Amino acid sequence: MFSNKDIEFKSIFVINCLEKKSLKVKNGELYLEDGENNKALTKFPFQKILAIFVIGNISITSPLIEKCRRYGIFVAVMKFNLRPVFTFGAAAEGNFLLRERQHRHDVNDMDIPRFIVKNKMINQRQLLLNTRLKDNRTTSAIESCEVALQLIDEAKSLNDMMGLEGWVAKAFFEAYYQSLGWKQRQPRIKSDEINVTLDMGYTILFNFMETFLNMFGFDVYVGVYHRLWFKRKSLVCDLIEPFRCIIDQQVRKAYNLGQFKKEHFKTSKNEYFLQREHCLDYYKVFFTALIDHKNDFFLFVQSYYRMFMKGAPASQFKMFELKKTTS
Repeated sequence: MFSNKDIEFKSIFVINCLEKKSLKVKNGELYLEDGENNKALTKFPFQKILAIFVIGNISITSPLIEKCRRYGIFVAVMKFNLRPVFTFGAAAEGNFLLRERQHRHDVNDMDIPRFIVKNKMINQRQLLLNTRLKDNRTTSAIESCEVALQLIDEAKSLNDMMGLEGWVAKAFFEAYYQSLGWKQRQPRIKSDEINVTLDMGYTILFNFMETFLNMFGFDVYVGVYHRLWFKRKSLVCDLIEPFRCIIDQQVRKAYNLGQFKKEHFKTSKNEYFLQREHCLDYYKVFFTALIDHKNDFFLFVQSYYRMFMKGAPASQFKMFELKKTTS
């Protein structure tokens, strides 16, 4: 399985195929070529590749598949919304020991859910601090985060944690998006442009996290905070929580910069929809932000894997902490 040396000495290559490209093996190296004229765009030595993420459409040859298997390279081909449609390589679907431990994990254990929610709240607080605003809504939301971070250690059930999470989320959204005319968070209802944009971003985040979990061979349907539910990939729902801040930050930034605009949306039967001609532009904004954090995703999932395999406490789980910036 992947080690620290892998991420230190190898790279996760992300290939954006907005235009047709092909991957081939030449002279023992991986070549990325223009699909129209077969012109070489770049090349990679296989020994330096940890994983290849392809976004969009691409041609892949059988010698390439053989090379990737030989060097233990994970390959994921994804749609523009980062939904994985094909994976192969070091995915370790046969990692029965990991999946056995997932299924045997104590459903009453509160340590991992507590850690996940804490990590999410810490990043929400950091986003608010990054705005450097001193108005009442922002100050109150920061205080809500700090109070909840203290109270969560006393939470005795998942319902208690969900209550704290919801309380902080309400204060966070009201403060963080106040300049955009925020009303309320209504997932999947398509009640306004910002909610539609957040739903889109969170879906892309979900797809990206699923790809990393597949690298290690997790059963993505077995979560610890989000419990088993028919066809729900509960583990993905769990581990995206600390990373939602990336989408939250990007939505606010994109609206402020004019990349996202209200006029990009239309309404039908009181629901808002992004016009088709703008979808790819929105996808690009989100997957560019997520790709900047690809190593953070890998290390986060790697630590989760090691914790399960060693039976280590949640305190050894690697936290994802958003950097201090001005947003």
